[in-house]
Amino acid sequence: MKTSLDDKKTTPKRLSLNSKLMKTILEAIASKKGEKIVTINLRKIPEAVADYFVICEASNPVQVKAIADEVEKKVKEVCDERPYKFEGKQGDKWVLVDYVHVVVHCMLTETRHLYKLEELWQDAEQKEHLI
Repeated sequence: MKTSLDDKKTTPKRLSLNSKLMKTILEAIASKKGEKIVTINLRKIPEAVADYFVICEASNPVQVKAIADEVEKKVKEVCDERPYKFEGKQGDKWVLVDYVHVVVHCMLTETRHLYKLEELWQDAEQKEHLI
């Protein structure tokens, strides 16, 4: 006799731009006035470290930190997830919030232009978000 557990799929659901996690991240960035928000879909890139990168920029170090803190706070509230890693929290140029499948990069404008992440991952599908 089958139970309801037998009927459930055991494979994880594919993450998409419409997922609760992605929507929450994008809304958190927008609420702190993050600029030039881009998502990079890395799922078809074999050597990629995540399914998605979310990149945004800010004009000053205080805003960079505020955006990253808001992402962490809102994702915890809405999705009940904590970041796997939070790098650069003390820094003022680039803060990375890593949710394993989604990595959020909050950067100063100059830092973003210097590292050119979008160009490094130019083989991946990219989408600009006007929020």
